[in-house]
Amino acid sequence: MRQRLMKLVPQLLAILVLAVVTVAVWAAWLGWDQHRDVQPDGSTTGPYETWQVIGLVLSLLALVYWAASRRYIAGAVLGITVGLTGAAYYDWSDDSSGLFMVGVGMVMVGSLVVTAAVSAVIAFVKRDQGPPTVAA
Repeated sequence: MRQRLMKLVPQLLAILVLAVVTVAVWAAWLGWDQHRDVQPDGSTTGPYETWQVIGLVLSLLALVYWAASRRYIAGAVLGITVGLTGAAYYDWSDDSSGLFMVGVGMVMVGSLVVTAAVSAVIAFVKRDQGPPTVAA
């Protein structure tokens, strides 16, 4: 029993840490930009620019790589999904149309699927590489 608990604690800690770091990464890339841009024809875009979303994705990819290469697959998948879903909910919950929950659901499902796939690929590639060897 104690042995199983000792194996579970690092995974749970990875989930918690990655969820908190994901919220911080969201805030750093997307949290500060809250205004929409009005185009000359009257249409609106935003509030996020393309470079902000790309920065968020690349930052999260680094987190997934870090966790998956250390075999914290559950931490990578659940931690990042929980962090992104919570951040999206908090950031978008003031939407008066009520459709923000559709977006939050899409973020949740998309991040779950993508982090699971990327984590599986990283873990598979790292497993095939094996331990580093020193040439004599």
